[in-house]
Amino acid sequence: MEISMIKSEGFFGNGLYALYRKELSDHFRSKRFFIVLFLVLCTCAAGVYGAVSNISSAVQSDPDNIFLKLYTLSGEGIPSFMTFIALLGPFVGISLGFDAINSERSDGTLNRLVSQPIYRDAVINGKFLAGATVIFIMVFMMGILTGAVGLLCIGIPPEAEEVIRIGAFLLMTSLYLCFWLAVSILFSVVCRHSATSAMISLALWIFFALFMSLAASLIANILFPMDGYVTVGKLLDNYNAELMLNRISPYYLYSEAVTTIMNPSVRTTNILLPQQLEGAVVGYLSAGQSLLLIWPHFVGIIAETAIAFAASYITFMRKEIRSR
Repeated sequence: MEISMIKSEGFFGNGLYALYRKELSDHFRSKRFFIVLFLVLCTCAAGVYGAVSNISSAVQSDPDNIFLKLYTLSGEGIPSFMTFIALLGPFVGISLGFDAINSERSDGTLNRLVSQPIYRDAVINGKFLAGATVIFIMVFMMGILTGAVGLLCIGIPPEAEEVIRIGAFLLMTSLYLCFWLAVSILFSVVCRHSATSAMISLALWIFFALFMSLAASLIANILFPMDGYVTVGKLLDNYNAELMLNRISPYYLYSEAVTTIMNPSVRTTNILLPQQLEGAVVGYLSAGQSLLLIWPHFVGIIAETAIAFAASYITFMRKEIRSR
C-alpha cells in the first residue's frame, strides 16, 4: 500500500476517505477482481440461459410474473440465478477480505500504515467499506445485466411490482455477501497467514450451506424427541425449534428471504395449520406485503454482519502490531 496517499484529512476524517479510495483502487486493479468478475459474468450467463431455455413451458403453466422467472427459473441441469448466487455468492465476499489484514502484516506495510497520523480504526473501516462497495457494484451490475439480457430474449418489460422485488432481492444479496466479507476480514485479523483465514472462511461457508440444517434437525430431535406417541403439539415444537436454529444460519435466512420476495405466491415463512387456511383467498401477495414478511430476515442479516465486523474491529484494535 502506498503510504503517500494517506492523509490526516479526508471526507470521513483522519485518513479514512484516502484509505477507502486506495483500497477501492487496489480492488479494481487486482487480478483477483477480474477473476471474480469473470465468474460472476459466467453465473449471469448460465442463469439467463437456463431460464430462457425453459421459460416457454413455465409460462404455459403460470403466465404471471414472467420477468421474475428470469431469476428464479432453472433449466435442464442448470440451477437458477438465485441458486447460483446463494451457493457461490459467498465466494465473492471471502475473496475480497481473506487477506485484508494479514497480507499487510506479512508484507511489513501494516506497521508503517498505523504509524501515519490517522486513526487506527480507519484502516479496517476503509477495507470493509471498499469491499462492500465492490460487492454492491458487482451484485447490482449482475442483476441489471441479467434483466437486460432477459428483456432482449423475452421482449416483455417488467412491471413496477417486479422491479421492487428484484431491487429487494439484489439488496438482500449484497447484504448477504457483506456478511461473508466481514467474516473473512475477522479471520484475516485473527490468523497470521492468508491461506489459513481463507480455509476457515470457506469451511464456515460449507458448514452453513450443507451441514447446518442437519445439525438443527439433530438438536431439535434431542430437545423435542419424536419417538412414541407424537401429538400435534410435539410436532409443532420440534418444527419451530428446528426452524429457529436454521435461522441462525445466514445461508438459510438469505434463501428463505429471497424465495419469499421473488415468489409472490409465498404467503408465509412459517408453518400453516388447516384451520388457518379456512376462508383464505387464493392469490399473490403484493410487493409491500412480501417485504413485511422478510423484514426480520433483513434485520437478521444486518445484525449478523454487524456482529462479525464488530468482532474484527475489536480484535484489530486490541491486536499488537510489531515490526518484523
